[in-house]
Amino acid sequence: MNPAPSNPGPDRTGPDPPGADYPGPDRAAPGRAAPAGARIRAQAAFEATTVLRNGEQLLVAIILPALAMLGLDWASVPDLGAHRINVIVPGVLALAVVSTAFTGQAIATAFDRRNGVLRLLGTTPLGRDGLLGAKMIAVVATLAVNLIVLAVIGMTLGWRPRLGGLLPGLVTILLGAACFVALAMVVAGRLRAEAVLAVANLLWVLFLGLGLLLPASTLPAAVARIATWLPSGALGEAMRVAFVDGGWPVGAWLVLLVWAGVAAVVATRIFRWSD
Repeated sequence: MNPAPSNPGPDRTGPDPPGADYPGPDRAAPGRAAPAGARIRAQAAFEATTVLRNGEQLLVAIILPALAMLGLDWASVPDLGAHRINVIVPGVLALAVVSTAFTGQAIATAFDRRNGVLRLLGTTPLGRDGLLGAKMIAVVATLAVNLIVLAVIGMTLGWRPRLGGLLPGLVTILLGAACFVALAMVVAGRLRAEAVLAVANLLWVLFLGLGLLLPASTLPAAVARIATWLPSGALGEAMRVAFVDGGWPVGAWLVLLVWAGVAAVVATRIFRWSD
């Protein structure tokens, strides 16, 4: 008779007991998808890193706004008061929001759609909702970097924002980012990538001149009235009310919310995940 083994060990032929060798909340077990939060964070980090390494994106989001700040500070027109840098910098920050959340996202999304990246990622465990969530996180992260750089440049030029305007300014930035990301998805949802490239850059120029960079009061009266109801005019005015006056621009926020809501509805109806 053969003696029984002293320690036969667990039966490896059956399934593992629940929770055995679980890899942790942010790691996937072999053959299993990572948790949703980890998937979204990983995709957001990839999206943000890609944007920050893209020279064209940095040109639109940081270099051109910085040049606009320097040029307007050195110029004497238009008349913006004795402390013109305090009026210039909020407009430049608003321009950076549009550059990052609208122009950059519209172009990147359109080319990802043309190259089949969106279709591929939509069929992975990340899913379409996870991809959209990752894009929003990436926009906020890259926007934070862009705004910090521009704010530091502004402060070296003598910009002194109202401390009481920091909170309404932050709310304005978040609302503006949400609004212009929604508008970016509308532009990128149907047009061919090359057309999106042209349209996004053209709209960037139009937004810049319609109450975004400078107050609507510097425009002709008829154009100024229209600009205040556009997302560009609402964002620029809200930034100036917050950082120059230290106020709460509720009216401009409502305009941004309306544009964001309408754009989001339109985007969900027309957006295509592949050409």
